[in-house]
Amino acid sequence: MAGTNPGTHLDLEWISKVRVNTQSVLKRAQHVQGLKVSKNQWQAAWLLKAVTCMDLTTLAGDDTPSNVQRLCVKALQPVRSDLLRNMDMHDKGITTAAVCVYPSRVADAVKSLKAANSSLPVASVATGFPAGQTPLETRLQEVLLAVGDGAAEIDIVINRTLALSGQWEAVYSELRQFREACGEAHMKAILATGELGTFTNIYKASMVAMMAGSDFIKTSTGKESVNATYPVAVVMLRAIRDYYLLTGHKVGFKPAGGIRTAQEALVWLTLVKEELGNDWLRPHLFRLGASSLLADIERQIYHHVTGRYAAFHELPLA
Repeated sequence: MAGTNPGTHLDLEWISKVRVNTQSVLKRAQHVQGLKVSKNQWQAAWLLKAVTCMDLTTLAGDDTPSNVQRLCVKALQPVRSDLLRNMDMHDKGITTAAVCVYPSRVADAVKSLKAANSSLPVASVATGFPAGQTPLETRLQEVLLAVGDGAAEIDIVINRTLALSGQWEAVYSELRQFREACGEAHMKAILATGELGTFTNIYKASMVAMMAGSDFIKTSTGKESVNATYPVAVVMLRAIRDYYLLTGHKVGFKPAGGIRTAQEALVWLTLVKEELGNDWLRPHLFRLGASSLLADIERQIYHHVTGRYAAFHELPLA
């Protein structure tokens, strides 16, 4: 991943004046969803692009060292090698962008990847994920522990209580402290957009997170009732563009939660390309947070290569 976003001072006056035009956002999101998606070999190429931008994730209460190890093996060989060979992509080093786990499973993931002689980054959620309702000291400690165990990326959650009550200075202050605790690790700020109420709040939260030094802004924890949606993405992507024009720093975007099909992955790629351009279609500026998406992408690639859909037993488990 590229250099960290140093952040800027908090421009409260500007934040307070922000208003988002809901109808324009909905119209834009609808337009992008209606765009034709590439077919045949172009579609297969886009799906491989999606794989390389994926944070392959397990965030379950029953995670064990063995299923984290399985996740790491899958991340290093996300698509069956014979399928890649057929597409002449077997020697291109296709892996996912990272694996993402809970803080207490970071050491397991680091150990598995080290044993496989891989430098694939391990991302960890932290700061009282998913609700963020633990004391600040505990949340900071969680970041430090995850980084200490070898996490190269930290997916933190913002404090929605502060955001919903308009306490943007306090949101900024907490995020600056998280940024400091991350040290060399990259920080992704989860906005939990399904709990922020309005597009205006989502834009403000995006901007405050970037001003505080987030390297990525992420839609959701995947645990809210509403997760990654296209209208929310339009708002966040416009905020990223505005921040880039304001500071010259490129901040990444990560939709997460409920992204399950190859078709949806293609729409996400199209949306980012339309709003921010090709520069952002790289793992250091775009990630897809997903646990079950890879299975469908591999199924579609299998279909592209063989002309039929795979039986359940023909593809290795993600």
